[in-house]
Amino acid sequence: MNVDAALKEAMSIDGAIGAALVDYTSGMALGTLGTSKELDLTVAAAGNTEVVRAKARTMEMLKMNDSIEDILITLGKQYHLIRPLTGRNGSGLFMYLALDKSRSNLAMSRHQLRSIADDLDV
Repeated sequence: MNVDAALKEAMSIDGAIGAALVDYTSGMALGTLGTSKELDLTVAAAGNTEVVRAKARTMEMLKMNDSIEDILITLGKQYHLIRPLTGRNGSGLFMYLALDKSRSNLAMSRHQLRSIADDLDV
């Protein structure tokens, strides 16, 4: 699945309001797709890059021999999911998905985002 198809698939998840593929070495969004005028996906990509970097540094300082499956940020009205990509082509990238909390199922959204990330060919 290419980037455009992955973003369209992510936006088909119930409650999705924005999706991005982000390079966390630079903080740049490689692609974005969204329906909300209030959610600037370019700003979200840069900001969530810092979240991923901070968690990776913390795991390194704790000498944790593990990897990040996903990161969940729960807001009053939204869920924000961050899923680092694995595999040789996905290194240094993450999928970002913002969801309307009232219209989404968190467990299903995580499952669907995992499937999309696994099928993504960058």
